[in-house]
This record gives sequence, structure tokens and C-alpha cells, in this order.
Amino acid sequence: MTAAQAAQGEEPGGAPEPWPRGISRQATMRISDVLAQLGPEFPSVSHSKLRFLEDQGLIDPVRTPSGYRQYSPADVERLRFVLTEQRDSYLPLKVIKERLAEMDAGEPAPGPAPRLADAGAATEVARRRWTVESVAEATGTTPRFVQELVSAGVLQARAGSRLDDGAPDVVRIAARLAEHGIEPRHLRSLRASADRHVGLVDQLVAPYRSQQTPSARAQGAELAAEVGELLARLHSTWVRQGSSDLV
Repeated sequence: MTAAQAAQGEEPGGAPEPWPRGISRQATMRISDVLAQLGPEFPSVSHSKLRFLEDQGLIDPVRTPSGYRQYSPADVERLRFVLTEQRDSYLPLKVIKERLAEMDAGEPAPGPAPRLADAGAATEVARRRWTVESVAEATGTTPRFVQELVSAGVLQARAGSRLDDGAPDVVRIAARLAEHGIEPRHLRSLRASADRHVGLVDQLVAPYRSQQTPSARAQGAELAAEVGELLARLHSTWVRQGSSDLV
């Protein structure tokens, strides 16, 4: 590639450099490195999710002679775009793939310019294990308040005293609600409703889980993420509409 081609975002032969431009395409990251970078922003991303996106033609990692996948910083930004469009715009993968093709052809990318995560900070967050004390510290609340949420079943403790990765977000929202007199015990029904919704999603993905193949698990994970987002969006719509009708 000549200096002029590099400056114009072109590859040899005059073709535009695939999006994102100006970011290294040297594939040196393992799949675990990619998950460490994306995990803090997209907690549900997994090995099977990345393999599924590869199967759909949204990314194309390099394969080593032994068959291992290796990713570049540009691959990570491409993945971030896909995951953001799914989460924030509820776009199907077919539409996201079409957008990427347009961007590869030279069309401007929507939204802010690609950014690279701080690998060190991302890895540190990904490795963090939330406890009652650490969640209280991160959210500016008290261990007593966090423990009340655990006792009410709003937060669930896993092995030992470890809380879910989303615990800080739950505590922050619960703290805001507490300012209006809504106590942890009042949130039990909301948690129970959410668990019933998860059960509905579980019924949908059970056939994929029973197949015990990487492809089936990836498809099941994709279905679970999409239906879960739709259920959450529907619930939010009903609550907002009902609340606006009260005054």
C-alpha cells in the first residue's frame, strides 16, 4: 500500500479499506482478549456469540495454522458496532450486515468515530467479582442497603457471596427508587415478573440447547438476546404509558 492509498483509506488496487479505517488490522488478540475488551460494555457477549457473528459474515478473524482465531483492533471495533446496533437500535443482523457493507464501500459510519477500549482497564473490570461490599462502594450506597436487596430477592448471590455482573446497575436504580419511598421489599414482584419472562425465553431456546453443538448454542444465544430485549422493551413501554395516564 502506498502512502497516498493509506492516507485515503485505500488498499492496493484502489479499493476502499474496509471499515473501520485507520485502525490496526494486525491480528494478535485471542478470543479471550476480545471478550475482556467488550465484556464491560456488553456483559452477555460470549465465545459462542462471536462465533455466530463470524458464521453470519459480520467479522472475519484470521485463522492460525493450528486453527485458532486471532482478532485485530479493527475486528474489535467492528464487533462493537454490531453489538451496539443490536442493543440500542434493535436491528436484525441482516440490516447491520448491509450497513457494514455500505461502510466498507466508503459510506460514512453513523454515530461517533470508532474508539479503542483501554485493554488494561477493561480486563480489570472483566475480572472483578462483585460482593455486597464492593457493590456498595461502587454505587455510593451502604452494605446494609445492598444486603436488603439480596434478602428481598431483588439481587441474587451465586457461588459464595458473589453477585451478578449487573448488580451495580440494579443497586443504583433501587437507590433512586428508595428516594421516592420504594423499598427493596416493594421490588420483589418486579423481580418475580422478570424471572417469569426469563423462563419464557428459556422455553424458546431449550431446543437449541439440547442439540449440544457450537452452532446451535450460538443461535440459541442470539435468539435469547433478541427476545429478551423485546420483552424488556415491551415492559418499559407499558410502564411509561401507564404512568403517563396517571396525571
